[in-house]
Amino acid sequence: MGGRPTGEVSTVRVRSARSLVLCVVVAIAAACAPEEEPMEPTDEQAGDVQALPAPEETGPRSLEEVLAERRSVRAYDDRDLSKAETGQLLWAAQGLSDPSGKRTAPSAGATYPLEVFLATADGLAHYRPEQHALESVSGADLRGALADAALGQEEVAEAPAVLVLSGVVERTEGRYGARAERYVALEAGHAAQNVLLQAVALDLASVPIGAFDDDEVRAVLGLDERHTPLYLLPVGAPGS
Repeated sequence: MGGRPTGEVSTVRVRSARSLVLCVVVAIAAACAPEEEPMEPTDEQAGDVQALPAPEETGPRSLEEVLAERRSVRAYDDRDLSKAETGQLLWAAQGLSDPSGKRTAPSAGATYPLEVFLATADGLAHYRPEQHALESVSGADLRGALADAALGQEEVAEAPAVLVLSGVVERTEGRYGARAERYVALEAGHAAQNVLLQAVALDLASVPIGAFDDDEVRAVLGLDERHTPLYLLPVGAPGS
């Protein structure tokens, strides 16, 4: 009666063991993947979800041009941003760039700890990357309150739009432990630079703001302690 040689049987057993280990690792990774927490609406006008125009993936200006022209600009005219401009800026910050779910900014272990909020005259909204949509959180104009939280920096109140980047460190902490806080801060820097460059590409202007009271920003946006505010990014057409 025929059979596999002893060496071949051992090889098959090793391969089977490796396959089993790989399956266990994949299952654990899937179980530990972070889930996006739903935002709690803060008033009766909240909860509506509006789809944004599909983002453009090509443009008339080169990366080198927008890098050369990027400057911190603190004065804006009073023109509201279009929906297309708004959607493009939000996509640059955290939008999906691949069918697998990868985003425009790199994330440690693809844990995606960042949340993006948009404050305008129409109210506060939360960006939903998977749907490329804005979910209304409040109908109140919170830009003045954000400016107060940012030590009175008037450009926050005067810009037609303010993007707020917040990090939920616990999403990254499960995989990277004490290094998570650093990785989340780095990720916010990646996303902010994307927004700054996208603004230039749209003939808009922006400035990254990191001087603010964390607790006050959380209170203005209605966020819990899991959220660490990391950046305020006023955006608008440049003014004089």
